[in-house]
Amino acid sequence: MTMMHTLSPTADHATDTDDVARLITPDGERLADRELDPWVADVDAEALRGLYRDMTVVRRIDTEGVALQRQGQLGLWAPCQGQEATQVGTARAFRADDFVFPSYREIGVGFVRGAAPADFVLAWRGEAHSTYNPYDLNTATPQIIIGAQALHAVGYGMGITFDGTDQVAAAYFGDGATSQGDVNEAMVFASSFRAPVVFVCTNNQWAISEPVTVQAKFPIAGRAPGFGIPSLRVDGNDVLACLAAMRWATDHARTGNGPVFLEAVTYRMGPHTTSDDPTRYRDKDEVERWRRRDPLARVEALLRRRDEFSDEFARDVAAEADRWGAEVRAATLNARTKEPIEILDHVYAEPHVGLDAQRADFAAYLGSFSDAVAGGEAR
Repeated sequence: MTMMHTLSPTADHATDTDDVARLITPDGERLADRELDPWVADVDAEALRGLYRDMTVVRRIDTEGVALQRQGQLGLWAPCQGQEATQVGTARAFRADDFVFPSYREIGVGFVRGAAPADFVLAWRGEAHSTYNPYDLNTATPQIIIGAQALHAVGYGMGITFDGTDQVAAAYFGDGATSQGDVNEAMVFASSFRAPVVFVCTNNQWAISEPVTVQAKFPIAGRAPGFGIPSLRVDGNDVLACLAAMRWATDHARTGNGPVFLEAVTYRMGPHTTSDDPTRYRDKDEVERWRRRDPLARVEALLRRRDEFSDEFARDVAAEADRWGAEVRAATLNARTKEPIEILDHVYAEPHVGLDAQRADFAAYLGSFSDAVAGGEAR
């Protein structure tokens, strides 16, 4: 298969949730799909339980992050509640050597890629530039600048083609980022150079306080074919469909067919960040409609239909999630606040005289405060 998509000529707005690729309904019914099914034929009840476990832990990490910020332990947090299926499902399709370029909200992607508890919080606490070495996880530092990671992923993807390997690069961004020039420029380069890149647009319906209908009047996945990029619009609350979609996409890119664009239609249940109040711009009925499409609940419903979800399993998953929550909290509260001079550490791969001069100047500046205090005490 060289291309698949679910776009319809009658789909005239970006909030449609009917015209999406789906394998599990909100009430847990397993649907048949001749294009998606072959990509998840190996996913049995045990694998589904693993996906459920992943999503549960990610939600617990997210809940802990919000609580820590509210308690003044973190400067900011970007919640991902409601988007766990998009993140876990797509990330589970990557090979270890694929390279991922996330935005600031991809907690689930970081978890799947092997992030440690401290990796989720130390940057938000202001203790580190990036809380992990990108090459340890083959995952770039979460990008704050909207859409910039799309260009980074394409640059990496072009490097893959020059190296002659079969890695894949992937970029995650929100619906609002598609209005940025960076994302569109990235698609031009990816298409022109047949870069092995998967673009993942997480359409969570809101770009801070602006609805997606301000960003697009037609499903966002419909833009990609204009760049010569095949696209798929998938139910972002269906972890199995997201896994299938990304398996197809990475296979397409890995085998020399160029980039793919995935639009995962989901919903941001919480605020844009903890500095945001979504009740000022969102209707509570809309939130409740999406709550009934909860990605964790639908996997549980499917497993219960098959008598594959036990109370013991639920207790084990809850206990594991609580362990992660406790470890994230401990990593935050036990973090060492670095000395100001350490801000110049790890800026460059190799030391140089310019950095040495800056360090000396900054050290003298910091020392002046100690001199002033000492002088005051002497008087």
